[in-house]
Amino acid sequence: MKPYTTAPGAIGAKPLAIMREQLLGSPLVGDSTLAGSFRHSRGFAITFTAAGRPELDARFPALGPFLQAATSPGALAQLQPWYRRTVLPNAWYLNLLIIADGGSVGRHLDGTLRGPSGEADLVPVAVSVLYLQVPDGRGGALQLLEGHRQVGSVQPRDGLLVHFQGRLDHQVTVLEGAAPDARRVSLVLEQYRVADATLPRLPPFKLDSRAGFQGHLRAHQQQGARAGRFDLER
Repeated sequence: MKPYTTAPGAIGAKPLAIMREQLLGSPLVGDSTLAGSFRHSRGFAITFTAAGRPELDARFPALGPFLQAATSPGALAQLQPWYRRTVLPNAWYLNLLIIADGGSVGRHLDGTLRGPSGEADLVPVAVSVLYLQVPDGRGGALQLLEGHRQVGSVQPRDGLLVHFQGRLDHQVTVLEGAAPDARRVSLVLEQYRVADATLPRLPPFKLDSRAGFQGHLRAHQQQGARAGRFDLER
């Protein structure tokens, strides 16, 4: 059992470019919806369950290759003891994380769905990170920690997919020396197993963005335009 695994080139160059274009071009991008050391980052977030997956696929079709790779039972099995390998996630929190030069994320343990689910000790089964864009510069590494011990350090690069145990604390070191307009961009998928009794408390699909009303309106218009193009193609 490993605390983390890496998969270079898990997503092809073309799907990665399409994903990067759709997400960074989204009018939903705004100040982070997360508090603490995330307050200087940007992005938007989505909570979803299996029931909301069709809406996620419809609104963000470019995410398909990432979601398929991130939720693969084979990838997650490497992080779990044999007796827990049948315990598969049933709820997810997806965060687009954008960090500029000088930015970092302090040490923390993921538990975004604790409040909504009502499970006070809930942590992810696993966390999966895909690096969409990594600028030249120093730092920006993902460090994985267990107590006072560092159990892993991952230097990001474009297209790298990382899975790590959800019980681990982690942080992102300061990004330094990047161009003023450069951004470190990643997708972070927290993968949870929520009790059957509390799963109905979670929304099937919920979008969190601080882009404001106009951002949501433009995103809706973009989705309509894409749907119209697809209809014409059929």
